[in-house]
Amino acid sequence: MRIIVDADACPVVIKEILFKAATRTQTELLLVANHYMRTPPSPYIKFLSVPPGFDVADDEIVKLAEEGDLIISSDIPLAAEIVDKKGRVLTPRGEVLDKQNIKERLNTRDFMDTMRASGIQTGGPAPMSQKDRKEFAGHLDRILATSK
Repeated sequence: MRIIVDADACPVVIKEILFKAATRTQTELLLVANHYMRTPPSPYIKFLSVPPGFDVADDEIVKLAEEGDLIISSDIPLAAEIVDKKGRVLTPRGEVLDKQNIKERLNTRDFMDTMRASGIQTGGPAPMSQKDRKEFAGHLDRILATSK
């Protein structure tokens, strides 16, 4: 198993948790983004730069992902494609997306897109909380422990 990160939208604090976990567990970590990102020196941490453009990073992640890989992303359509490939998805807020909940999340996302397109202000996500960080770290540790 390797960890692939949709790194453009991933909060810095989550990337720091991932850097430590990858080194500690000797797990390959690949960050995919359309702009340069500094990573700590480690044989386990790699960065892949993709050209700018709509869904270019997402498309590359889907292409690279294999069954059993863990993808870190809050992008619901990307998560659905990974779940279809039998990969695992963990959002930066610590939510596990899987076969049981991905269709509901896609429906909610599509509904919210429709609302925004009709001019209704829906607001954005709440700021990242300490609880979110702990939730993410806890799920990550459990996934890494069961993959070894």
